[in-house]
Amino acid sequence: MDKIAVLIPCYNEERTIKDVVTAFQKQLPDAAIYVYDNNSTDQTAAIAASCGAIVRHEYMQGKGNVIRRMFREIDAECYIMVDGDDTYPAESAPEMVSLVFEKNADMVVGDRLSSTYFKENKRPFHNFGNRIVRKSINFLFGNHICDIMTGYRAFGYEFVKTFPVLSKGFEIETEMSIHAVEKNMQIENVVIEYRDRPAGSKSKLNTYSDGMKVLRTVGRLFCVYHPLQFFGVLGILLAAVAVAFFIPIFLEYIETGLVLRFPTLFVCGFVMLAAIQSVFSGLVLQSMGQKNRQQFEIERIRCHQMLEENRLRK
Repeated sequence: MDKIAVLIPCYNEERTIKDVVTAFQKQLPDAAIYVYDNNSTDQTAAIAASCGAIVRHEYMQGKGNVIRRMFREIDAECYIMVDGDDTYPAESAPEMVSLVFEKNADMVVGDRLSSTYFKENKRPFHNFGNRIVRKSINFLFGNHICDIMTGYRAFGYEFVKTFPVLSKGFEIETEMSIHAVEKNMQIENVVIEYRDRPAGSKSKLNTYSDGMKVLRTVGRLFCVYHPLQFFGVLGILLAAVAVAFFIPIFLEYIETGLVLRFPTLFVCGFVMLAAIQSVFSGLVLQSMGQKNRQQFEIERIRCHQMLEENRLRK
C-alpha cells in the first residue's frame, strides 16, 4: 500500500503531462504517481513514463470509467486526484494531504471558484454552468461545498474504497460531491489558484452535452438519496391537478344534481390514486435508503480496520 498516491486521468495531454508529473514529484517526493491513459492518440503515455510516472490504461472511454479503475486498483492511505491539463497547482497538494492525515478528512476539494477560475477560464458558459450546478446542489442537498465540479481533490482510503462509481464521464465529480454529503463524510475546502489551459491544450469537456449529463445526474441522485421529498412533491402536484379538475365537476353537481363530465371525473380519480401511490413509494424508498446508510457505515468500519491492519504490517 502506498502512503500517498497521485492519480492522473489523461486523454491526449502530451502538451502538459510532463509539467504535471514533474510538479507533483517535486511537491510530493515520496508519492507514487499514476497516469491512467484513456485511449490517447498522442504521446501522453510515453511522455509520462519517461518522467517516471507509473502508466496504466483504461480502454473504456470516459473519465468516470478511468476513475473507477483507479480506485479499484490502487491502495493508498491518501489519494490526490488531479487532471493532466496543468490547470491545477501542485503547490496546494501538501496542504490537501495534511488535511487527510491530520484532520481525518474524507474528501478535500480544490476550490477554484473562490479564487481565479472566473478570470482564467475563457469559456463563459463553463462559468455559468459551474454556478448553476453549485447552487442547485447546495440547495437540494443542503451542503456548502465551494466547488462541485473541480478535478483536483484529495481522498482518504475509506472514501475511495466505499465510493460506488456509476458515472461514465465528466459528471463523476458531481457524483463524488453528492455521495460525500449524503454519507455524512468530512469534507474540507482548500482554495487553489486555477490557471487556464496553456496554448495548444484543448478541453475535452463539451459545455452543452456534458452539462446536461451533469444536471441529469443531479436529478437522479436527488431521487435516489431523497425519495420521500422527490415523490412527495410529485404526489402533491398530481393531487393539485386532480383537485383542480374535480372542483368544476363538484360545483356542477351541487347546482344541478348531475355529473355531466364522467370521463373527467374518472381521470381525476386515477390521478389522485397516482398521487397517493407516489407518496407511499417515497416512504418505502426512504426506509430502504435508511437501511442502505446503515450498511454503508458497517462497510466503512471494515475499511478502517483493513487500513489499520495494513499500517501495522509496515
